[in-house]
Amino acid sequence: MAVHPRRAPRSPLLSSHLPAQAPGRTSRTGSTGSSAPPHGFGLARFNALSPEAARAVLLHCCGSRRWAHRVAAHRPYPDSATLLAAADEASYDLSQGDLTEALAAECSAELDHGAPYAALLALDAAHAEYERKFGHAFVICLDGHPPEEQADQLLGAIRRRMGHEVDEERSISADELRRVAQARLRDLTRWLTSPDGLTATEIGLFAPVG
Repeated sequence: MAVHPRRAPRSPLLSSHLPAQAPGRTSRTGSTGSSAPPHGFGLARFNALSPEAARAVLLHCCGSRRWAHRVAAHRPYPDSATLLAAADEASYDLSQGDLTEALAAECSAELDHGAPYAALLALDAAHAEYERKFGHAFVICLDGHPPEEQADQLLGAIRRRMGHEVDEERSISADELRRVAQARLRDLTRWLTSPDGLTATEIGLFAPVG
């Protein structure tokens, strides 16, 4: 798998990469009678992060340092749509070097450990073949597909894309990275809406367990 040398590999690119809440914490909402945070509270917390902290969490959305610096530098964002539009613009403007850096930070999309053993074996073999041909992890965003469809969608996509030329596949991977970054940003703002917020220590929770 392609893994960024400076931090743990990310979780599968199925937009399930952020836990609902930090381990060891319980939501205050409901248990203490406190009201839910107002709409946009997570975005406000993101806007208030220090430049270093903002770039750190953004690197867990896209592994390009220039992308993270650019999205962080344009804060504050008035709403989530503006944040996502800025992220898209930064993704479209990635240089070939930026794209190489971002792809190197990814690990190939995986299935849940509860998936059938045969599917897991087939996916491992497909990933190995893909990475030998293209030199980077297989990136795909499966937002909108229910868990029971993800095995077929993932295996079907990797087999189709194996037929591409290197330049064509690189272009497709760049667009999948853009979509994945959008999904991770949406998760990030939801995560920051937690009454406890996101501590510097918990930034590491963006990486998968195991």
